[in-house]
Amino acid sequence: MARDLGERNRETYARYKDDVKKEGKAFFPRAMLHDTVMAIVVVGVIIGLAVIWYYDADGTEAGILGPWYTEPAEPGTTNFVPRPDWYFYFLFYLLRVFEWPETVFIATVGIPTIAIVLLIALPFYDRRTERRPSRRPVAMVAAVLTVISMAVLTYKGATAEESLGSQLIADGVPQEWAEQQGFAGDEQAEAGARLFAETGCLQCHTYAGSGAGNLGAPDLTEVGQANDAEYFVQYLSNPAQFGNTVMGSYAYLGEENLAALGAFLAASDGGEGEGEE
Repeated sequence: MARDLGERNRETYARYKDDVKKEGKAFFPRAMLHDTVMAIVVVGVIIGLAVIWYYDADGTEAGILGPWYTEPAEPGTTNFVPRPDWYFYFLFYLLRVFEWPETVFIATVGIPTIAIVLLIALPFYDRRTERRPSRRPVAMVAAVLTVISMAVLTYKGATAEESLGSQLIADGVPQEWAEQQGFAGDEQAEAGARLFAETGCLQCHTYAGSGAGNLGAPDLTEVGQANDAEYFVQYLSNPAQFGNTVMGSYAYLGEENLAALGAFLAASDGGEGEGEE
């Protein structure tokens, strides 16, 4: 009896598979039911997370999913280091692997574009009917390597150290710059040196051996040989008027901070002015 039942089940399943192969599955009710169930699950998860966030947090006091709101942004801050959202961490770290300006195009445009093109073209170059993972070693290896690569890059991007300016200040580097350049004792220039480290200038520029040298930004160690403080204040306020469309304006720092930065850059003459009175 059990054997007969098993045979009937197998025959029924075989007919079902044959019908599906010949006629496909109807959109209603099969596909529509699956989509509806999945949509309900997703919306339910979102509502659940929203409820947890609302009742677990209290104003600026963070709960499991964060606070209701945070303090207003301070546009004049000099120690905030911007970071991308978590889903861009992989690209954020990828930019650290490739050096500016020669190979950065590969990281920002080349690799993502190639990956997207391969994904879009997948139905055209993979025409095999076999879909079992065990029969598709190349596809499975590629998928696993992609997941691992994305996970590693995301983790590295999330844990990357971005406190260059704070570390330089803690190590007394701005004071070393003042002694090397000969403006030690000039309070305005020394304040500008600290601002230079804090505001992220070294993310692009280099100075006395420190910095990244990204975006083709020049070394500013001896930039004061050619211009005065007033020129640098005007430049920092609106770099575009000098033909620099890559560097953003630092006018938000205010006149006092701009004057300090201008004094620092004007004093950065490679030490040529040291001892002059």
